[in-house]
Amino acid sequence: MEALDLARWQFGITTVYHFLFVPLSIGLAYLIAFMQTLYVVRKDDKYKQMTKFWGKIFLLNFAVGVVTGIIQEFQFGMNWSDYSRFVGAVFGGPLAVEALVSFFMESTFLGIWIFGWDRLSKKVHLACIWLVAIAATLSALWILSANSFMQEPVGFEIANGRAEMTNFFALLGNKQLWVEFPHVIYGALATSALFITGISAYKMLRKQQLDVFKPSFTIGIVVALVASLLTAFAGHSQAQHLMQSQPMKMAASEALWETSGESAPWTLFATINTEKQENGFKIDIPYALSILSYNKLTGSVPGIQELQAEYEQKYGPGNYIPPVKTTFWSFRIMVAAGMAMIFLGMFGTWAVIRNKLEKSRKYLRLMLPAIALPFIGNSAGWIMTEVGRQPWIVFGLQKTEQGVSPLVSSGMVATSLIGFTLVYGILAAVFVYLVVLTVRKGADTGEQSGHEQPADGSPVATL
Repeated sequence: MEALDLARWQFGITTVYHFLFVPLSIGLAYLIAFMQTLYVVRKDDKYKQMTKFWGKIFLLNFAVGVVTGIIQEFQFGMNWSDYSRFVGAVFGGPLAVEALVSFFMESTFLGIWIFGWDRLSKKVHLACIWLVAIAATLSALWILSANSFMQEPVGFEIANGRAEMTNFFALLGNKQLWVEFPHVIYGALATSALFITGISAYKMLRKQQLDVFKPSFTIGIVVALVASLLTAFAGHSQAQHLMQSQPMKMAASEALWETSGESAPWTLFATINTEKQENGFKIDIPYALSILSYNKLTGSVPGIQELQAEYEQKYGPGNYIPPVKTTFWSFRIMVAAGMAMIFLGMFGTWAVIRNKLEKSRKYLRLMLPAIALPFIGNSAGWIMTEVGRQPWIVFGLQKTEQGVSPLVSSGMVATSLIGFTLVYGILAAVFVYLVVLTVRKGADTGEQSGHEQPADGSPVATL
């Protein structure tokens, strides 16, 4: 394989792996902050036990997320130096703010929260975890503002052969950012909520610490339902914006080779022949693509062939068609995972309201493997977003083949790819082992703690 192909594989693998931890960190921070708020308001120790139990898993996830995120920074310089030179003056700004402000704020208040249980007042300590959640959200905002520039460049000019920032606030006002950012945040809440419900369901099936894990399930399933619905609505807005910013990505996600008629169906399944640029057997849902694109039953959607001719006139000769099969199926995997999350959330919420949750043992058994659904949906969504932009690394400005480091050989990239994969595999094994160990141990009630007891007899709070 050439260095370009290996560099793309390396960036794709490490980015998807890193993004397994990012949404879980963002969502868990908010849910833990909510649980601790219930503890402060209601003065019920079970909410403190919930906060500390999920806090342990949050810390494990945060640590691995930081390690895997560092690799992303290195890759820009290692494998994508021409890309870094071209957009560094624009791309570097949001990433610098993220590292120097948001991540610093998140790490600082997280440290205070960890060690401040017995040193701060309840309200000040609670404020720390809320600030951690807000800082994590701001980190996502800055990173997505950089990614949005790659999808829809704004606030720049080309000078001396490179993009230079002319309007920092244009980056923050990028329309792509404000359809992408809510989709990611709602997805993060859904990810953490299903993670909590899955583990809580496991503990409920084993009838362990029901006073802690039953309310954890209740909080998680309600958030999972609401967040999954909001994720779907945000995704709908993102799809409509694609019609204006990247119509080729929209056409590829539907394997729509020819421009549709007055109304466009949404293809549920298709056998795709990319060489002949046609589809064989397919199952269509009438009018659905027009609704997805325009919120009405009618509306023509431009096809791949028409857009290819248009792009050749605009950008010059070349192939501007992204990998259609990958874009098509990753979109459907994302949608399928999202729909399953909504249905599970609806049934679980109904069971909680009707007080039938503990009797629904088949449903509870299903919730443990259902933890994987949002991770599958998140990964498929990012694959669709990034692969569907090809052949551009910065849409309309720089092609992916133009961004790769010219002096890096395929052997160098292959070596680092193998090394990163081995390290990531070890990290994954250690992370899963520690999470399983934490879950089996359960919440710390303080009854069998070896720590010294304070004068009032209450257990010393440790994390």
